[in-house]
Amino acid sequence: MGNYIFKHLQFARENTISQIAEVNDETSHIIPEGFSNNIKWNLGHIYVVHEMFAFRSHEEKMMIPDHFTEWFSRGTKPGDWGEGVPPIDEFARMLESQVNRIEQLLEPHLNETVGNLFTTSTGSLTLSTVEEFLSFCFYHEGVHIQAIKSIKRMIQQ
Repeated sequence: MGNYIFKHLQFARENTISQIAEVNDETSHIIPEGFSNNIKWNLGHIYVVHEMFAFRSHEEKMMIPDHFTEWFSRGTKPGDWGEGVPPIDEFARMLESQVNRIEQLLEPHLNETVGNLFTTSTGSLTLSTVEEFLSFCFYHEGVHIQAIKSIKRMIQQ
């Protein structure tokens, strides 16, 4: 990991994975009162958004399993899931390998401008390079790490 961006992505990802080390599959499905999603949804959402942001306009193919965009994209919820949502340990494996794959494929392309710019939902930030998209993933993953921590606290009460 040469570039700081990949060190930061790895740091965030290690934090995410450490949060679920003691969470079993049954617990990952619990939606505490006041929450709209569960731990597993947050994990799938992190994975899907990283794929979409990392490979937004790059010729490398996104590795998004079947149904993941319909289960884990913005605005989705576990109540809409059908059969086939993987167990939590599979999410951990996918998340672990994702950062290494992103680094291997995108390190030479960090400064490239993407074809489809992205403006955040607040309208206050527009992302235009591979590096900017990957940097935004720090913030995004941090938000969902905090959601996972909050859900775990509510479950443990």
